[in-house]
Amino acid sequence: MEREQKKYKIGLIGFSIGGQVFHAPFIVGNPFLELYKVTARKPEQQQVLTKGYPSAIAVQRVDEIIDDPLVDIVVVATSNDVHYTLTKRALEAGKHVVVEKPFTNTTAEADELIALAKQKGLILTVHHNARFHSDFKTVKKIIESKRLGSVVNYQARFDRFRNFLREGAWREQDLPGSGIHYDLGAHLIDQALQLFGKPDAVFADLRKQREHAKAVDDFEFILSYPTRKVSLFGQMLAKEPTPRFALYGLKGSFVKSGVDPQEALLRNGALPHENPNWGKEPEYTHGVLNILENRQDIRQTIPSEIGTGQDFYQNLVAVLRGEKELIVQPEQARDVICILEAAEQSWEEQRVISLKDQLIAY
Repeated sequence: MEREQKKYKIGLIGFSIGGQVFHAPFIVGNPFLELYKVTARKPEQQQVLTKGYPSAIAVQRVDEIIDDPLVDIVVVATSNDVHYTLTKRALEAGKHVVVEKPFTNTTAEADELIALAKQKGLILTVHHNARFHSDFKTVKKIIESKRLGSVVNYQARFDRFRNFLREGAWREQDLPGSGIHYDLGAHLIDQALQLFGKPDAVFADLRKQREHAKAVDDFEFILSYPTRKVSLFGQMLAKEPTPRFALYGLKGSFVKSGVDPQEALLRNGALPHENPNWGKEPEYTHGVLNILENRQDIRQTIPSEIGTGQDFYQNLVAVLRGEKELIVQPEQARDVICILEAAEQSWEEQRVISLKDQLIAY
């Protein structure tokens, strides 16, 4: 890997919400990265780019990024249906690649890209940024503290309320990789794998509940472990807020509401490197720990950890320099896709699907 203290030039493919909100702010906030070229085809995208990132070059064609010898890293922040194609083209052109989650639409595609990156000696990683959310970091710390004892029931959910379809939104079309199970469910699966490792099996319920819905807008995954049930939920018709996490262990429970604040800050134009309070949750969203400890009932509010979305690109730079290992290994992101495919099979066949010998990273 490169070891010199250089500034790596990034070509960002896709400048809708994903590119604008989840990638560009963290790229420009890293002193060793340069937002060099961005595909910005629409006038409104060009306006955002010119105003927020005047040094970046707006381009119309993907080739202007992939074929540019000055580009070190290609970031694929497009609709899910072209993740595989664009990532493959970038790797074949000798570029390191960051691809937005979900990695690909199929496990076979993920396996092919992983093999290609290894063959070329290139870095390939997936932007599973929910690992750096304040709420998940808090849950992880609670589990590691062992104050709950063995966690036997884990529930996590991404519930929202939007009872209408967004006109023209690719996530709501009948396309490969569309639906909230691939969008939000991918986050929840990745988090569960980080906490508990490889599940034995999956059972899923996938529905289209809103009028005229073409893509899944309600999901439930049950991941089976020998001594634990993991339930992951997502829906678009939750008008009343629901707990984001609920953990039940042999010594008690931990329940956490609210959401990580980083997305809201980013959508409002805040930049992580300019905000000293970045990633701090308001106190009213802090979780509650209720346990029996030393024969005493203990109920206390647990301050949330700080959300650190910037860690993803900081890690990427360290990997390029040969200083650290990738936080998000492509094999881990591949296993998320494997479980999503098994979940779809489960719903189609109305049965539990074994994951034995299917996962490779855990």
